[in-house]
Amino acid sequence: MSQLREECGVFGIYTSEDSPVAVDTYYGLYALQHRGQESCGIVVNQDGLFRSHKDVGLVSSVFTNDVLQKLGDGRMAIGHVRYATNATKGVINAQPLTVNHVKGHMALAHNGSLVNYWELREELEMNGAIFHMTSDTEVISYTIIRERLTSPSIEEAINRAMHKLKGAYSLVIMSPKKLIAVRDENGLRPLCYGTRDDGSYVVASESCALDAVGATYVRDVRPGEIVIFDQNGVRSITDHCDKAPKKTCIFEYIYFARPDSVIDGVSVHRSRILAGEFLAEDHPVEADVVIGVPDSGIDAAIGYSRKSGIPYEIGFIKNKYIARTFIAPTQKQREKSVSIKLNPLQDAVNGKRVVLVDDSIVRGTTCARIIRLLREAGAKEIHVRISAPPFLHPCYYGTDISSRDVLIACHMTQDEIVKEIGADTLGFLGIDRLKGLIGSPDDAGYCDACFTEKYPTLPPKEMPKRRFDSGLSQREDNKK
Repeated sequence: MSQLREECGVFGIYTSEDSPVAVDTYYGLYALQHRGQESCGIVVNQDGLFRSHKDVGLVSSVFTNDVLQKLGDGRMAIGHVRYATNATKGVINAQPLTVNHVKGHMALAHNGSLVNYWELREELEMNGAIFHMTSDTEVISYTIIRERLTSPSIEEAINRAMHKLKGAYSLVIMSPKKLIAVRDENGLRPLCYGTRDDGSYVVASESCALDAVGATYVRDVRPGEIVIFDQNGVRSITDHCDKAPKKTCIFEYIYFARPDSVIDGVSVHRSRILAGEFLAEDHPVEADVVIGVPDSGIDAAIGYSRKSGIPYEIGFIKNKYIARTFIAPTQKQREKSVSIKLNPLQDAVNGKRVVLVDDSIVRGTTCARIIRLLREAGAKEIHVRISAPPFLHPCYYGTDISSRDVLIACHMTQDEIVKEIGADTLGFLGIDRLKGLIGSPDDAGYCDACFTEKYPTLPPKEMPKRRFDSGLSQREDNKK
């Protein structure tokens, strides 16, 4: 896409005594690497002293043994992995963000996107705030700290700030003595916590990160809830709970989350299996083999195979050392990524009628290249099945769909898409099937605005958030 938006992962840990929390956070972020591969960071809290390190790159390359040793032990730590827009790449927007203010220190990591970012930033700037980043995180930080100046505690400051924050945000916040988890009133982005046998508390975007550090999943943070972990244990503030309908992003189940995660009590793996079964029921076809596009298309392919009776085969070998192409910043990078990321197994597809299951079609270019690879490997027919409905609308909550201009389904009919990508047939998951993915009797409980335009909040009036990401002439053009 021409302007990509970030999707991130957050992690936090609280222990009762000094321990290697930097290493724990490293493993937690490693488990969340699929949520962000552009930059990462860790902040360690040792008796109120914050030590941090963040940089561009994967978790394994940014956090060497030397870096982890310098971060040292502590009682708390938070971490973050980030995707970025092409224009906002770089260490300047890497998280977590650390702030020194008149009442102490704060570190914050954020996943999501505010719909009232610009209004809040303009208000803060007019009151003298100076910004260094172009992400929502700094606006959230300023908003909390302004409330902290007149609040008796950090959690009360967050509680007050939530009246002003609109949109999607899952936060892990660290003060000198507390670790705090926060989820927006709609629960658009996932956040959960667990415990370890040593009494530690762990917070993460997905439950797979709890598993990575030996923590047992307790529950998801409720939409609108503030959960505080400190020397007295765990407690929560629920003033913002049940103020808005729960609307977890349905695309978390279809694509973003790892299949071994559980989000709001629902297995991601099971959701994708069901998506494949629904596709087999709604879009049957005579074929010889079912294959899935790694990784998020595999579970749905298994479901399609089970329901249809068509044998499942491993159709591609994936190079696991390359990032997802859905988020690659430029078209050339996306095309090159596909070329080295996937290699078809010729024995599995040569001379066969293939059902190809993938999680989505956004631009169509990646799908077209995958189909070309299968044709070159000898596939006789290729029937594409997509475990999501067509993308028709932009997302304002952190998913990488920022404009209708780049969505192939907005400009082509289904027959035209079939021709464009080189398939024989194409079938999308029906809108009415989404509720079945999470066991909901109706459309309550999830956000599907990128498919239906039914936004859980008012969309932003304008999107000047990237005003510092373009040259002067382009900014002037945007004003016309």
